[in-house]
Amino acid sequence: MLNKQLERIISAGIDIGTSTTKLVISEFSLMNVAGGGQVPKIEITDKKVLYRSPIFRTPLLSDTVIDIPAVQRIVESEYHHAGITMEKIQTGAVIITGETATKQNAEEMVHQLSKAAGEFLVAAAGPDLEGIIAAKGSGAYQHSIETRKTIANIDIGGGTANIAVYRSGTLCGTCTLHIGGRLMEWEGAEMKVAPSIEQWLKTKGYSPSIENRGIITDEMAKVLARFLDNSYTKEDEQLLVGKVPSWTGRIDGLMFSGGVSDCMYHEELMCTSFQDIGMTLATSIKVNKELAYWEWEKPVETIRATVLGAGTHTTEISGATIEVNDSHLPVRNIPVYRIDFQGVLEQGIEGMTKAVQDAITIYDPQREGQNFAFYLTNLPYLSFRDIQLLRFAFTEALKQKPNQQQPLIIVMDSDYGKVLGQTLLANQPEKPVICIDQTQVEHGDYLDIGRLLRSGVVPVVVKTLTFHN
Repeated sequence: MLNKQLERIISAGIDIGTSTTKLVISEFSLMNVAGGGQVPKIEITDKKVLYRSPIFRTPLLSDTVIDIPAVQRIVESEYHHAGITMEKIQTGAVIITGETATKQNAEEMVHQLSKAAGEFLVAAAGPDLEGIIAAKGSGAYQHSIETRKTIANIDIGGGTANIAVYRSGTLCGTCTLHIGGRLMEWEGAEMKVAPSIEQWLKTKGYSPSIENRGIITDEMAKVLARFLDNSYTKEDEQLLVGKVPSWTGRIDGLMFSGGVSDCMYHEELMCTSFQDIGMTLATSIKVNKELAYWEWEKPVETIRATVLGAGTHTTEISGATIEVNDSHLPVRNIPVYRIDFQGVLEQGIEGMTKAVQDAITIYDPQREGQNFAFYLTNLPYLSFRDIQLLRFAFTEALKQKPNQQQPLIIVMDSDYGKVLGQTLLANQPEKPVICIDQTQVEHGDYLDIGRLLRSGVVPVVVKTLTFHN
């Protein structure tokens, strides 16, 4: 039985955005919150930020290429200033945000940095995930819990506005728009316009110039208001990144984060040195009558919301009743296939062979040995005999996999991780098994699992990996 003694782990969050790059170092406290005689339940009970880096301009070699060595030098230097070594980092995330995710070497950069900056720093990208992380770092997520209201967090950086809507702590939906402070920049009298808004400007009949920047940012603020109100037009959709808004119902309040939000609140006054539309866009948003319809909530963090979210909100903790071989950890970027038992064991067992076949078709169509995880959800109460039946069905179905030497990775939302894992190992002791529980994922998520901690749990990060074009 685990006692309630705390264990502390160190987390790093690194955000490489369109305009800026920043880093935070945090410390998590773990505690067994279960009562005596109950199954241990380890949770993160406290999060403390140990170090916040200055705001750096994101280093680029050109409009389409990130300067990877320069980013690595920033991270190494900030680790030194924080008094931390790479070996002490146990969890966290390197995320690439905004227009930076469109760069030619974006994927190479984020994976390379996630390996070089710590043993278990996960690589993450994608506008939906960015919006979710920012909402947690800004305080919008927590505010929705405390007030039981529907809060939209709008994180506006250099290239995109990432919207995440939370109702009483539950994610209602996301949306990303090509609205940002560096979409129009100038040097002297020469104006440079991002390709992502060129067609929209032509459709509107706007000539991109320093003199017209206020007219253009006023219209961007109106487009933002229409998307929040779900009254957007076909013309507005030219500024969409990916899918249309996925939330329903009325939004009660707004919270703004990101670099443009920092300009709105003048907290760091760093945007005045940029020859771009950041300050103008901030002003347009502040005076827009449609946006004034909603109640505004002041964020806990503005420009550092995403990096704070990356460092403190991406990590979850598995259950303590797990079966893992630490020599096979960490594992990264494992896609998840969901098997829903709907409370009936026989139903799940009957569909096991087809589920494994479908997972191979989706994640390993060329049968090259790409590994994936199975998420077993909505299981009924299982007796020892039921565990044996489940083990047999799984073992038979897995014979379809082309690489039989890969670890079998199972994720469960119930407390059967250890008993199922040990039963699988008893039958096939030579086959590696990673079986974790008390963890919720979804079909299509990607999973990273870190090394076993002293308290008998593993850090888990659920994410998406999308480098948009």
